[in-house]
Amino acid sequence: MRTVLSFLKPYKIAIVIAYALTLIELSVELLLPFFLGKMIDSGVMNKDVQTIIKWGSIMIALAFISFIAGILNTFFASHTSWGFAYNIRKKLFEKVQAFSFANLNQYPTSGLVTRFTNDVRQIQNTIFMALRIMSKAPLIVIGGVIMAFVVNAKLALIFCITVPLLVGFLLWVLKKATFMFDGVQKSVDKVNRVMQENLAGMRLIKAFLRRNHEETRFHKANKALADTTQTTFRFIESSMPVLLFIMNLSLISILWFGNMQAVAGTTAVGDVVAIVNYAMRVAMAISMFTFIILAFSRAKASAERIEDVLSVEIDLKDHHDADQQQVIKQGKISFNDVSFSYPLADDVVLDHVTFSVAPREKLAIIGATGSGKTSLFQLLPRLYDAKEGSISIDDKPITTYSLDHLRQSIGYVPQSPLLFTGTIADNIAWGKKNATRNEVIQAATAAQIHDTIMTLPNQYETKVGQKGVNLSGGQKQRISIARALIRNPKILMLDDSTSALDLATEANLLQAMNNYQSTMLIITQKVSTAMKADRILLMDQGRLLAVGSHKALIKTSDLYRRIVASQFGKEEIQHAE
Repeated sequence: MRTVLSFLKPYKIAIVIAYALTLIELSVELLLPFFLGKMIDSGVMNKDVQTIIKWGSIMIALAFISFIAGILNTFFASHTSWGFAYNIRKKLFEKVQAFSFANLNQYPTSGLVTRFTNDVRQIQNTIFMALRIMSKAPLIVIGGVIMAFVVNAKLALIFCITVPLLVGFLLWVLKKATFMFDGVQKSVDKVNRVMQENLAGMRLIKAFLRRNHEETRFHKANKALADTTQTTFRFIESSMPVLLFIMNLSLISILWFGNMQAVAGTTAVGDVVAIVNYAMRVAMAISMFTFIILAFSRAKASAERIEDVLSVEIDLKDHHDADQQQVIKQGKISFNDVSFSYPLADDVVLDHVTFSVAPREKLAIIGATGSGKTSLFQLLPRLYDAKEGSISIDDKPITTYSLDHLRQSIGYVPQSPLLFTGTIADNIAWGKKNATRNEVIQAATAAQIHDTIMTLPNQYETKVGQKGVNLSGGQKQRISIARALIRNPKILMLDDSTSALDLATEANLLQAMNNYQSTMLIITQKVSTAMKADRILLMDQGRLLAVGSHKALIKTSDLYRRIVASQFGKEEIQHAE
């Protein structure tokens, strides 16, 4: 809670002004019954019209002042709550942007989306209501009891019994409701996750005729949310009758004893009317406590979920001896006895891997699914850190480079190309800040996508649908490659990024890449692609089995010969030998 509430610091003055205006409204509300009693005793009971007009005018003037204070209070409450929401969303986004892959694995995407939207909105609304009306409720209860004692201490003693009972009951409700609303927010996460997966995989769902299955999944998640929410709100709402019952008993008691004292002449009629007014105001304020508990319980649960994200320790940062000015100049890569396993997993993904790549060398990495090829790629730009061993670039440990300079020198094309909503030009230029149109065209030409773009109605200004839904797999791959090439990287990593390309297009692409002074690492399942590399690195179950040229591996590696035979037949093996 402390971290979340710290975002209110820039609005200290606005908060003070809002509460000052609330006190003005509160003062008027507490003074009106007192003046009403005076008007009854001095004016109505004595039939003094001048006195009635005097006190009535004072009460109208105070009501107008309260009205103006209420309008101004709304302005400052809105300013504070909306500013708070803006700042905390900004901080949340910056925090998530700084997350490592290990950090991201702690939270499902739907959970983060819920925190950005629903959770922030819950706190924002609660802050607004806290500055506008919530703070008045407890103050009216306290102030009403005090003013009741000022008017008539004997009648006010009834409050000493009812108010402590109500406060204790409300504290118990608040504690239980906070726990229940945490469950509600988790149910919202589950609904969002099902919706997100369903919308992203709609084409696959239709292709496999899984509509009924997905409807069942959504029904279960939605019903769980409805049941949890219903149970929580029923619990909160059930507290209202208890509150009103106790307050109505106190009101009846005040009327009973007040009437007895008025008849006996020991209490003025105006005092009884004033205390009844205070009792009604206290009853109304306490009736608001159900709403207040509801809002604060949800806000507290949401604040804890947001604080959970904001307080996460980023496990990948610039090393303490990182040189902020050091840049990659040649692109020489060395892996020395590197082992790696994913966080919270026991399986070793890379097992004592050692190899080196010369500057501007083209290295193909081949192996079965799950052999550790992609994991090896993720260590180079420090998306994860190796558990054992060391990785060097230009004979310097990668930890001596700042993360910005390290990643700025690497062009990375992931296994599944991801395009952003915008134009094709925007997606290519995304790889380099302030990229010119000529650089965009040059990168697209090298990636063998320029001619295809020019056939589109709007060419480079063609809009890309969400995740590139209006483009083919090969087009998305080539745009992703162009996005990496535009930064002219010292190290270029292609993670099976030509799988959707035909042989001719792939050959032209690899030929065009020779014009870039980059050290190239290419993960591929196609032997025809690996053959065009300077060397081939063969992996199996996280271990490095062999490194060499196509012909050398055919002579020395049984596994590589089986891979070649499965794609080309035994004739290729005989020809290579």
